Amino acid sequence: MKVNVMAIPKIPASNEERAELRPIGRNADRYSELLEELEELAVFADQCGYDSMSTVEHHFHTEGLEMMPNWLLFSAKLAAKTKQMAFMPLSIVLPAHDPIRVAEDIALFDHMYPGRLQVCFARGYQKRWMQTLMQRENAASSFTDKESDKLNREIFDEYLEIVLKALTEDAWNYDGKHYKVPMPFSGVTDWAGGEVTREFGAEGELDEAGAVRKVGVVPPPKTKPYPDMFLPYSGSEQTLIDSAQRGFTALILESKADSFREKCETYREHLVKAGHGDAKLGQKVGAVRLIALGDSKEEALEHAANTSGWDFWNYFAKFGFMELFRTEEDPKDKFVALEDKYAVAQRMYDTDHLLAGTPDEVSEQMESLHRCHADGELEWLSWEFYAQGNVGLDEQKRQLELFADKVRPRFP
Repeated sequence: MKVNVMAIPKIPASNEERAELRPIGRNADRYSELLEELEELAVFADQCGYDSMSTVEHHFHTEGLEMMPNWLLFSAKLAAKTKQMAFMPLSIVLPAHDPIRVAEDIALFDHMYPGRLQVCFARGYQKRWMQTLMQRENAASSFTDKESDKLNREIFDEYLEIVLKALTEDAWNYDGKHYKVPMPFSGVTDWAGGEVTREFGAEGELDEAGAVRKVGVVPPPKTKPYPDMFLPYSGSEQTLIDSAQRGFTALILESKADSFREKCETYREHLVKAGHGDAKLGQKVGAVRLIALGDSKEEALEHAANTSGWDFWNYFAKFGFMELFRTEEDPKDKFVALEDKYAVAQRMYDTDHLLAGTPDEVSEQMESLHRCHADGELEWLSWEFYAQGNVGLDEQKRQLELFADKVRPRFP
């Protein structure tokens, strides 16, 4: 089993400090502290033998939360300071980017650090920055706005197809609803370099009249056909199916045992149908989980309450992400909301999203997950590492070291 450490980049500060220093996200010194902490965390995770490290992409977070506008750019520095660990944007929010520039960035990084890039794409849900960067209203993914969600998926699917064509084809065009290559699709006329293109460029770039009808994106990736690709799944069945059809690894947030197995079976069924071999249960699947370790279960749950429990109670629940941990007792007419960080941590534990306890107890919880609750073996575990920014760096390292030394060796 391979393990990804997914930090949620956050300026280390109490809410009182955030109020006093508002907007703390615009405080250059405090942001530098965040980057330094992430750098030290990456070097330590690499030394512990973790397979990859990630952060989320978010913009405009003056509050000091989820503060990483470009993990791929920052990872270029981290890759130079580490030895073996790969780096994965988790995720590149594709509808808010130019897809050709995304393909160029992926390929260039892959040349700089061959084999040390993994790529995860996401649709994007935060309207504040999605609408601004897209220059389009009502185009974020949404639990509640079906039209916005539909448009977001439509754009995402187009852009992802463009990225893959750009990475794999020497010369290509694309006549989409939201993006055209070339622009205009009828051809770019008066291209002054036509003679050079006709002699040295790819076949088919120019038509007989000299108009540009196809483009070739350079460089191509070093890894063929491209670095490993991932898609996160949080509830939309179509995302799971799309991931399988493309042969991407699905990162599944569902944590309840029966539901998680059902998602793995659905993924395997579509993976085989798409011609990706006789896949075993758990192949090309990653489970997204929280982990909290301590000398006792009580200590571990206290750690969870002060990290992921605090962040979900204070912030993520407002976006509906506590729905992942819904039970029959929760009111059906509103998002799940619990009374405090301790109740949130306990709910995460009760629904199997949080693995918490001593190393032996966490290993027992890992066992059924690794075996996909019956047969097969889980290929990836993505650890949502909410310790960053919430507890000191020493405690962050202690958590990573305990898992690497006491838990992971049991799941080769």
